[in-house]
Amino acid sequence: MGINIGAEGGRPLHAVDEVEAIPGKGLEGDRYAEKSGTYSQREGARRQLTLIESEAIESVARDYGIKLNPWDTRRNIVTRGVALNHLVGKTFQVGEVEVRALQLCEPCRHLESLTQKGVRRAFVHRGGLNAEILTTGRIKVGDPIHIPS
Repeated sequence: MGINIGAEGGRPLHAVDEVEAIPGKGLEGDRYAEKSGTYSQREGARRQLTLIESEAIESVARDYGIKLNPWDTRRNIVTRGVALNHLVGKTFQVGEVEVRALQLCEPCRHLESLTQKGVRRAFVHRGGLNAEILTTGRIKVGDPIHIPS
């Protein structure tokens, strides 16, 4: 698992080893928790936490020739071995933090403008999840994702 945050909208994200998750706000130090993200003016919990599968990043590189670093996807948590699309509407844990998957995080023009042409089309239905943070806690690189049965 990787963790990425960025201080301001439109600026590059960077990897961190751990981060504090704050319900109703987002990840400490991230642009959406600080209300400085590109879409911060839009109300709702959708931008508190975003996740993407490392397998999706790899398949886009293989299928479309688009090679991105995990932080270039602009998603906070990069997972491996978790089918994120199946979690929409479900509550699960990222390490000690409980979250609820709200919707797919489909790629947008903004993402493509910050990366490269074709990113929008390549990541359709594999751009990850938007999630709401339900409990306070730390998320660390390597933390497991627990999905209730």
